[in-house]
Amino acid sequence: MNQHFTLFGLPETFQIDENAFETRYRALAANCHPDKFASASAFEQKQAVMMAAAVNEAYRILKNPIDRAASLLMTQNIDADAPEHTAFAPEFLMQQMEWRETLAEARAAGDTAALNALERQVSAEQTALYGQLAAAFDAQQYQTAAQLVRQGRFLNKMRQEIENAV
Repeated sequence: MNQHFTLFGLPETFQIDENAFETRYRALAANCHPDKFASASAFEQKQAVMMAAAVNEAYRILKNPIDRAASLLMTQNIDADAPEHTAFAPEFLMQQMEWRETLAEARAAGDTAALNALERQVSAEQTALYGQLAAAFDAQQYQTAAQLVRQGRFLNKMRQEIENAV
């Protein structure tokens, strides 16, 4: 059982109802906001702070598809960040090298158009990967999902580096 999904009253699936998720977050955040407990006992204030922290942590994990997938894999006793899941297919490694080279060249040249094009390419790759993750979870192919999580972590990092360069 995954406490993040339970806290939000969501089924333990990769694909979540974004609207229900956001609505539930706002309700949970409002109910346990520490300001609401300003006149309460010290114990109740501490409980509210701890609950708010738990809600925010669960929100952060469930909001990010890669973190959500990694959390789901932990329910299957699979640590997607374990060393056995760090190997990538040669094609993906080549793509990484090309993207890194493109990023370095665009950054050095101050080429915003190239950075934007690279960002769109990586974003499209992320979208495709999320579809692959959904299919892997639907088919209960958890080892495949673990490999995809590692690829997704790279794509997230790459996208962040591109955004920082723009």
